Amino acid sequence: MENKVSNSLSWRLWIAYIVAMSAIFGISAVAVYSVFHRSLQKDRNEHLQTLAQAAVPSLDRIKTKGNESLQRDLPWRSLFEKGQSLEWFDADGKLLAREGGDFPDIPLVKNSVPVRIHEGSPLIQKDGKLTSVSIAVYADSEDQKTLNLEGYIRASESNKALASRLDQLQLGLKIGGMTALILISIASGVLTIVVLRPIKKSYQHLRQFTADVSHEISNPLTAIITTVQLMESHSEELPVDFVKKISTISSASEQIKHLMEDLRFLSQTDSQIRPSALEYPTIPLDEILEDIADNFETQAYNKELGFEFHLSPDVSIKGDSHQLKRLFSNLLENAIKYTTSGGIVKVFLEKHKRFAVVRVEDSGVGIPQEYIPYIFQRFWRAENARSYDKNGLGLGLSIVQAIVKGHKGKIEVDSKVGVGSRFNVYLPLV
Repeated sequence: MENKVSNSLSWRLWIAYIVAMSAIFGISAVAVYSVFHRSLQKDRNEHLQTLAQAAVPSLDRIKTKGNESLQRDLPWRSLFEKGQSLEWFDADGKLLAREGGDFPDIPLVKNSVPVRIHEGSPLIQKDGKLTSVSIAVYADSEDQKTLNLEGYIRASESNKALASRLDQLQLGLKIGGMTALILISIASGVLTIVVLRPIKKSYQHLRQFTADVSHEISNPLTAIITTVQLMESHSEELPVDFVKKISTISSASEQIKHLMEDLRFLSQTDSQIRPSALEYPTIPLDEILEDIADNFETQAYNKELGFEFHLSPDVSIKGDSHQLKRLFSNLLENAIKYTTSGGIVKVFLEKHKRFAVVRVEDSGVGIPQEYIPYIFQRFWRAENARSYDKNGLGLGLSIVQAIVKGHKGKIEVDSKVGVGSRFNVYLPLV
């Protein structure tokens, strides 16, 4: 059983390492891709702007001599790369000349924002296959007080080169991701072994210590209980003060005994791998609840409480009958304990979809809403609960929750101070 626990913990820790490291690498890869994508786009746009600016001096020559001037060796021609093109327009947006490879099919968008430089601010256009950068060309007037629009220049470049570089980056990230995943898996396995090694040793020491303490305490505790019972059987021979002290010792001994039993149960529940629902035998839940209700009906009568139970017949589940009896006994014991005389306790068993639903209701003191999230914690008790049961240990509901989880079920709590509480237990039907 210990090996099963260790293997289960190792697998979960190993998977957690892989998931965490893979998530970190994935987020980093997306961030790197995004940064490179924007950087490449920015570099391309700046290059196209430089290309367009380099062609500004040729605009006047094209206006006067036409396309023939493009056949000469102009300085901007050295900036051409594969897939790039240039277009010259007059002030009205009419195409004057073009040079290069592919040209965009979209019309020129006039950018007429004047600035006191010879080129206006660039305008970026995209048509799917190409990206274009357009600038407006201005010239100083004769009095040099105003700017005259001379025309436009548009530089374009195919998106294939950028897409190819991004594809290469994606391929590199995928290969790197697969390599990193393999290395992460190996490293996670090594880290899991290293981390669990001291934990396993501590767990073994703790189990051994718990077993030793339980054994060492049980013997003197049994002797104390036996001695006290013997003295109580001859109480008429003892002084009255001694009888009270013996009663106190007996009560404390029983409390310690129950505490040890509860802690042993919770320890076993924590350390064991719970069987699946299919491994439990099929048991009639209605019969188990009926037996429990018969036992607690007398307690309710002695406390002058109303007691009702409404059980649907033929409700079967897969489970451990001893644990289920303990589960519902704890709930009924609390319901009776925290309900004052004249109140009522009810037990219901119904079928709801795929679950058998057991409701334990009372008209007791209730639980404040802010305390409900804590009631299943071990040793936790509300202040008003201490006044009703000074000998309580705060483990009853922790055991209830552990048994419910062990049967693949769930438990819900609805309570209101001064009105009462309702515990709904859902257990899978056969």
